[in-house]
Amino acid sequence: MPGWIEDYALVGDLETAALVGRDGSVDWLCAPRFDSPACFAALLGGQENGHWRLAPAGAGRCNRRSYRGDTLVLESVWETVSGTVQLTDFMPPRMRSPYLVRVVEGVSGRVAMRGELRPRFHHGRIVPWMLPGNGTGRQARAASAVATAPGMTAFAGPDALRLTGEPPPEVDVAEGCARMDFTVSAGERRAVVLSWSPSYDPAPADLDTRAALAATLGFWETWSQQCCYRGPWREAVVRSVITLKALTYAPTGGMLAAATTSLPEDVGGERNWDHRYCWLRDSTSTMSCLLRSGFRDEAVAWKDWLVRAVAGDPADLQSLYGVAGQRKIGEGTADWLGGYEGSAPVRIGNHAVQQLQLDVYGEVLNTFYSALRAGVPIERHTWSLLASFMDYLQKHWRDADEGPWEVRGPRRHFVHSKVMSWVAADRALRMARAAGMRPMASRWRAMRQEIHDEVCRLGWDAGQGTFVQYYGAPSVDATALLLPRLGFLPARDRRVLATVDAIRDRLGHHGFLHRYAPVSDSARHAVDGLHGGEGAFLACSLWYADALAAAGRRAEARAVFEDVLSVRSDLGLLSEQWDPVGGRQLGNAPQAFSHVALVNTAFTLYGTRSGPRR
Repeated sequence: MPGWIEDYALVGDLETAALVGRDGSVDWLCAPRFDSPACFAALLGGQENGHWRLAPAGAGRCNRRSYRGDTLVLESVWETVSGTVQLTDFMPPRMRSPYLVRVVEGVSGRVAMRGELRPRFHHGRIVPWMLPGNGTGRQARAASAVATAPGMTAFAGPDALRLTGEPPPEVDVAEGCARMDFTVSAGERRAVVLSWSPSYDPAPADLDTRAALAATLGFWETWSQQCCYRGPWREAVVRSVITLKALTYAPTGGMLAAATTSLPEDVGGERNWDHRYCWLRDSTSTMSCLLRSGFRDEAVAWKDWLVRAVAGDPADLQSLYGVAGQRKIGEGTADWLGGYEGSAPVRIGNHAVQQLQLDVYGEVLNTFYSALRAGVPIERHTWSLLASFMDYLQKHWRDADEGPWEVRGPRRHFVHSKVMSWVAADRALRMARAAGMRPMASRWRAMRQEIHDEVCRLGWDAGQGTFVQYYGAPSVDATALLLPRLGFLPARDRRVLATVDAIRDRLGHHGFLHRYAPVSDSARHAVDGLHGGEGAFLACSLWYADALAAAGRRAEARAVFEDVLSVRSDLGLLSEQWDPVGGRQLGNAPQAFSHVALVNTAFTLYGTRSGPRR
């Protein structure tokens, strides 16, 4: 069985990432990039679906673990009856090929180590051809004649994995598994390296692991020092921005939602989604997070990715794109995987790419407005692209859509989609002054007023005293917490205050918030077209803290924020959701949306220039 979601640490090279459990097992790795098929998929099935465990023989979970300083280098320590050993896991920022490096160092005594490597290509489905030996061709064929040999190679279709080390590990290959046994004494060091390459290319160069470790530490230490937050939660903020950087695809600047697919929102249920893609909905909050934290280069790269991704016909704007900006992301299922703790189906790809989600137009306009305010240049061709989005939205903002949460129920007139259409018009008006688009301003001004009037008329339920999820709905939605931040209404408007309290009362769950009620308040059916419930949505709890702070209720806001901090893993990582009853994380992990919200709330509660706000 895989560990709990919070049992997994993240290591990565800015193009892909691996999840390492407390027991020393790498249970998830996609190669060569985040959205590639996994070569280790035990996280969503079992050991036979691919993993790589390296730990003291007969040992279970490590005694303690941590990242080394402000880096993405993981250190795990086992204390055994025969001695103590430390395992250091890291992935050097990408060179030509991805490398996963595991360094074993003896701390005291003498410890017997056991390694077990089961590569399985195509999301845990394909057992590769595995040969002892650290090369290909004649060298590998010669090695296959002996029981053990230095290193191992594995091939299947376009994929190849190569196991090397310092010194090269003696490997026994049998029944689709490479096993290695060795001992380390106090002061002794052994390094094992796994690299991926196309099966038709020459094997990657051997890695100098000492130099690679020094370079990796230096990279992360230098990068994290740019963080300008100096408030009381600096450790949490720095760990969050490191995690966000680790979820960035360096060649393009795209930031994916999470490193995983199909970690469940409801254990044993069907709410399992592929989050290895880039969502436009996250763009504004991500841009704000990066710029506030002092990472201008990453913000500009994200903006440039956004321009490339959304270019084209405004009617074809998608809610999500691939890390390289690709549009075609079909959804299928990996039926050979049983799912995390039986949570099936395991989905590859995301059907939400085909949905109509009108709020993303507002997100795009708001992102560019935020960039412009921060002094990030907006190219001339981008202005015409934004104007084309407004032309489309003027014709379609009245349409029903699938809403901000990508529900799989019927289309409705979701209030947040209308509010974000208002945001699009408002930000377009503000930017028009800079771009000289005055002839269009009158149309956008009229559109902005019409949307505002409609939302205040049809989105407000006077009987309930709250803004609702969609026109005519009895239910509320946590996106209404964003009304003050978006500028739609003042934070102390009576309707906003009443809605904030209604969301707390109706979506609150042991101190945290659901994003909406999966089961309608008035009828026993799922508003999102799915069975079962889900956990509390961590970003929504942080939005609640922001809304409280904006309303002057700062002590309450701080308490909510610290509740969220308390459910981070021992490494400071957050998934998408939290189960307050089961006391465990849920959903894909680490989740960028949760970490972005954490950073933004930390800045809301404690600014860098004026100190704590009261």
